[in-house]
Amino acid sequence: MKWTKQRSSLIAQWVKKASNLKRIAVGAPSLFLVVILWSVSTALLAPGTDPVSARLAEWGRNHYLGSVITSLENVQYDVKKPKVGGALDQSAAQLLAQDALHIGKTIPSVVTPALPGEGDLKTVYKVNGQPAIQVGFLRPDQQHTSYLAGIAIMQSSLLRFVQHPGFSEPGKLPKLGSTDFLQGSDLTGLAATFNSAFKIKDSLGGYYQNGVLLKPLVDGKASLVIYSDGHLDIGSWGSEVSMNSTVVSARQNLSMLIDHGVITPNLNESVLQKWGWTVKNAHLVWRSGLGVDTNGNVIYVAGNALSVQSLADLLKTAGAVRAMELDINQQWISYMWYPTTKSGVMKDPVKLVAFTRPAKRYFSQSSRDFFAVYAR
Repeated sequence: MKWTKQRSSLIAQWVKKASNLKRIAVGAPSLFLVVILWSVSTALLAPGTDPVSARLAEWGRNHYLGSVITSLENVQYDVKKPKVGGALDQSAAQLLAQDALHIGKTIPSVVTPALPGEGDLKTVYKVNGQPAIQVGFLRPDQQHTSYLAGIAIMQSSLLRFVQHPGFSEPGKLPKLGSTDFLQGSDLTGLAATFNSAFKIKDSLGGYYQNGVLLKPLVDGKASLVIYSDGHLDIGSWGSEVSMNSTVVSARQNLSMLIDHGVITPNLNESVLQKWGWTVKNAHLVWRSGLGVDTNGNVIYVAGNALSVQSLADLLKTAGAVRAMELDINQQWISYMWYPTTKSGVMKDPVKLVAFTRPAKRYFSQSSRDFFAVYAR
């Protein structure tokens, strides 16, 4: 009798547990959907100007959906694949038609014969009446003649550089002692802004800012370093640049594109592994890069239909003796300058090239780190 009661009690417990499991099984898909929707909505409602497509792509890659995101991007790439040959469209042709103010010489064209105005430098920002930022445009190579890459040359003696972290990349804002957007006093003397590099986990390097080492800096990696006097340098970490008491920030990304005035050989070999996974695993995408010349002036290059090789060629043609790749793909590239009236009132910022982000991108919270350039 006792055994019967124990068995009945045990069976009752099993039935209760089975009933609970059934309810959980029925409710699990709904709960899973709620969790997914909450996670996605958090990404979509995050601050900043990241477009919906970029937010969803970032969310997908962070949640093991990289292959799905890549497939969708591949379809889009097939529609917008860079064409070979052809003439500049009207908007690009207008860029070359602008009056140019030379600073000694025109940047030589990498495509022959050069188009009228190609490589001419136009002063877009002055400091104390001196040309501080000049911009020009070049076609990237002999095949992709309907595209223009933008080049901005920044005179280091007239400008200073500041790195700003993004709220997501690298995050840790209070520790880093800087903001993820520009406001108030950040706008005084603002001359230009431009994008940083890959996400840190993909950069193969480290990140340091204002005394905080978020990820160890790796010897031999291409490094963008800003010093306490505001000047910016690029070099191989541990040899050309290294840690000292004057370093304010150091941002690493991949390997050097140009070093000692020489372009790294075999840039088109192992492109994906060495220089970043791109849409459709394509070599010809939106790319950006940064270099310094023999006088320490800073050279930014960005454009569509660029290979790693053509990006390096453009940087070297513009005078870079040391250079590195920054971010790639159209969603993350941006360079804009901030003209002012004669009385010093800031006008609307102007884009260097037709990237997708708004020109006032950095006036609201940025998910990625970026650089601001100021008049000295």
